[in-house]
Amino acid sequence: MARVASRVVQRREKIDTLRLPGGIARADEPDRVATRIDRLSRHYPDVRPVSPTAIRAGEPAAVAAAGAILERIIQTNDLLGVDYLDGGVVAARGVGRVNIRDERGRLVGYGTGSMVTPELLLTNHHVLPDEQVAERSSVEFDYQDGPDGRPLPLQGFTLDPERFFLADAELDFALVSVKGTPAELSRFGFNRLIESEGKAIVGDFVSIVQHPRGEKKQVALRENRVVDLVDSFLHYETDTEPGSSGSPVFNDQWEFVALHHASVPVPDSSELGGIVNEGVRVSRLLAFLRDRSLPPAQQPLLDRVFADGVTLPSIGSTQQAPGPAGGLAAAPALPLGARLSGGPINREVRVSGRREAITIDPRYADRKGYAPDFLAEGCPVPLPALHADQVPLAAVNRMATGDHCYVLPYHHFSIVLNKQRRLAFFTAVNIDGNSSVRLRRESDRWSFDPRVPEDEQTGEEVYAANPLDRGHLVRRLDPAWGVPRTAAKAANDDTFHFTNCSPQHEDFNQNQTTWAGLEDYILENADNRDLKVTVFTGPVLADDDDEYRGVQLPRQFWKVVVMVKETGELSATAYMLSQEDLIRGLKLVPEAFSYGAYRTYQVPIARIEDVTKLSFGALSDADPLARLEGLIAKEIIHPRDLVL
Repeated sequence: MARVASRVVQRREKIDTLRLPGGIARADEPDRVATRIDRLSRHYPDVRPVSPTAIRAGEPAAVAAAGAILERIIQTNDLLGVDYLDGGVVAARGVGRVNIRDERGRLVGYGTGSMVTPELLLTNHHVLPDEQVAERSSVEFDYQDGPDGRPLPLQGFTLDPERFFLADAELDFALVSVKGTPAELSRFGFNRLIESEGKAIVGDFVSIVQHPRGEKKQVALRENRVVDLVDSFLHYETDTEPGSSGSPVFNDQWEFVALHHASVPVPDSSELGGIVNEGVRVSRLLAFLRDRSLPPAQQPLLDRVFADGVTLPSIGSTQQAPGPAGGLAAAPALPLGARLSGGPINREVRVSGRREAITIDPRYADRKGYAPDFLAEGCPVPLPALHADQVPLAAVNRMATGDHCYVLPYHHFSIVLNKQRRLAFFTAVNIDGNSSVRLRRESDRWSFDPRVPEDEQTGEEVYAANPLDRGHLVRRLDPAWGVPRTAAKAANDDTFHFTNCSPQHEDFNQNQTTWAGLEDYILENADNRDLKVTVFTGPVLADDDDEYRGVQLPRQFWKVVVMVKETGELSATAYMLSQEDLIRGLKLVPEAFSYGAYRTYQVPIARIEDVTKLSFGALSDADPLARLEGLIAKEIIHPRDLVL
């Protein structure tokens, strides 16, 4: 194959680099190395992401740090935790043997396929080239021996291409529906396709679960190395045979990284035993699927490819929590606990008729966060200061290098998290109305922030099967500004971290029009000099908040909005909103909505300081409400009621 033959020199250079001390940090592109380390930090709590800029610049400390991380985790000895084997068992459950039949029903060959949703099987195009072949073919699960050495009962299913079939010759994949009831298919689980980058780089070891030559299920385990990445393809050394086509290629964390499709002879037989294996990168395959527009009956089935499943516990981690979310989907009875995981964000936003995958930027080390000097030169607005009693309760950013180790910077905003309450102390965002981008929104997908432990964040378990919404603190469009447009999109996507989320009753979250429109009014209609606004937001974390599923639900929320007036003076206004009537006594059953339950009030900044124990410094001096003697609170029915 020309693609393999043309890369002989590059492969040799990469392989030679891998043999050098710390070479794994230099064998691939700096951005890929940094992205890989960031993804590993999701599985290994002691791993801290490394800046790709520093690696690209050849900074010795950054290169050494990257090399040390990768050598410890990827170039490790063969001692692995037993959960690695458990993970392989779960991953292998969804892999089956594809029986290919001709028009007369005769068996003419074998392939391998993996369930990637509860209904869809992924294999190669050259295994199932069209709907007619798929209609005649079938998949068999559990064609393998059990722990006692005896064959397991074979579970066979016909395919249902009439319901769903999508294939592409260039990427050599076929995605087809399996004909079976949910109960029948659920016992095998599925291996979720992960859209984000960072699942494998040159030097990573991979494992392939396969049915070589149609034989019982086998695994080429780990001693198989990635030696090159070329556009949409991954090249690796491993043992495969005919019948392995369509096999899933996994990294050490049992993430599906490539679809195996060919074993290719190389010009020099001394290189890698004369064979290079090639797989289609999952990220490229998903990018192709994102662009497909299917009939209404099939589109929901494709959309499920991008939905969350159940995540395998992190390799080397014992943290377990009940309930499904993110990662590798497993059958109901697992030898492992299911771990709530952020993983990549897989959501869709329609912009001008296009679908755009919302994917969290994995380069956390490069985020600048909230800018105190954003509004105007000479008018700095620093972050609120925590009270001395609150500092020990602040979650620590494992990547922080400065004095404020508890600040979590994102694109155009920052968050300080209360690790005890698992909710934000406050958020701080810069909004630029001059370069804002209006990104349309569909269904949400939320992610944990890998810089702080997941058990210090409130995840999906709080929101399941009740009328609680995941309420944005920083509105998703507030930080969505800047040039190029990708900068705005990255900031928009960043708002879907659980750190930026607070439980809010659905009536409260979906009907707070006055509250939600405050920033827009101040930005566009007030005496605003530069169309810029800084906003601080947070829940009031009261000691007597009612607890629900291990999380105390805030009854009130606050907001401080700061702008520079035409005169050059700062103006800072504060607001409070309550959901107390909706959640009182854990009354989480939907009921008729009461407009009195979510009134918005403008209050003095001093009032926010009293209830939050935060200090806003000199902002009280810029508060027009503070100058109105005797006015404690003013109800805001319409933004024109604001005192600015």
